[in-house]
Amino acid sequence: MADEKSVTIIGPATIGNTGGMLDNILASKLYRPGSVAYVSRSGGMSNELNNIVSRTTDGVYEGVAIGGDRYPGSTFMDHVLRYQDTPDVKMIIVLGEIGGTEEYKICQGIREGRITKPVVCWCIGTCATMFASEVQFGHAGACANQESETAVAKNQALRDAGAYVPKSFDELGDVVKTVYDELVANGTIIPAQEVPPPTVPMDYSWARELGLIRKPASFMTSICDERGQELIYAGMPITEVFKEEMGLGGVLGLLWFQRRLPRYACQFIEMCLMVTADHGPAVSGAHNTIVCTRAGKDLISCLTSGLLTIGDRFGGALDAAAKMFSKAFDSGMLPMEFVNKMKKDGKLIMGIGHRVKSINNPDMRVQILKDFVKQNFPSTQLLDYALDVEKITTSKVLVT
Repeated sequence: MADEKSVTIIGPATIGNTGGMLDNILASKLYRPGSVAYVSRSGGMSNELNNIVSRTTDGVYEGVAIGGDRYPGSTFMDHVLRYQDTPDVKMIIVLGEIGGTEEYKICQGIREGRITKPVVCWCIGTCATMFASEVQFGHAGACANQESETAVAKNQALRDAGAYVPKSFDELGDVVKTVYDELVANGTIIPAQEVPPPTVPMDYSWARELGLIRKPASFMTSICDERGQELIYAGMPITEVFKEEMGLGGVLGLLWFQRRLPRYACQFIEMCLMVTADHGPAVSGAHNTIVCTRAGKDLISCLTSGLLTIGDRFGGALDAAAKMFSKAFDSGMLPMEFVNKMKKDGKLIMGIGHRVKSINNPDMRVQILKDFVKQNFPSTQLLDYALDVEKITTSKVLVT
């Protein structure tokens, strides 16, 4: 199918981090093209070829590892012929291995004149001849089923066809350098100009492991910044907070909402704190604090005892009421629908009903906040919704 679609497939085996770390990429000159192209079966050995080529030539133009499978997606010849047709590639390196017969197609290509560029070849696995039986090397295709598939036989065939074949892998770099120097001498290759490598930031984890940098030993928050000479609340210096007399409401706006709130919103926050500052000794939280104090506990333990009593129905059920009304309002439910639904579910509507306060005996704290919101807030939709619920529940007329 790949041939029908004129597509070259590299694989199915894939290589890992072929270039290695950043320092190896720079040392292998992989940041700019050279004049040498290679094709290898082994993906791991491609990194060694990068190293050899960078030390003996002007660098790698392209490198491909076709993988060690018995039937790879593309063959040596597919890439060698592609290199043959690439003007900037002046010499070709092929690193084969024991098993298969693909290298013989290169021999045929050289003899037929389809491959005219210098080809340096070596087939790995010559040690297999030292074993009495067949040896399966690491790759699936690295096994010689007949004499012609041995590395020794293929190296000799390549040598006879006219390829440059070293006596061992150790001499591969020397042969590559010899061929490259000849091409430079006869003008075939004009060595690639050395350019300063691009500046590549070092990986943070690696730089830290080398001890080049350290992570500051401090907690960071996007709300309050303590790194500079001056404390900053949501981008506003503390001196500016006092200079503009933002007050407690303004500071809470910066810390909670991370932005400056309008004056009426700041004043509303301060009013809420003022009317709830002292709830008297009758509530459960205050009662538990008093009992804990009489038992001789320390201040923090006594305060914690009272705070742990706070729940949905504490202090007029303010928190639970706010959540309940907001959820009903946001869902688009009408006040009457909300009241009927709570009645049907057998649930109490938090914030509705008080043992002492009523319509005839209103809580002045609530009245103060309600009047302020009506006079200063641009929109009171949620408050109006809660007041409508209050009217329905106090009228004692429920429609089901």
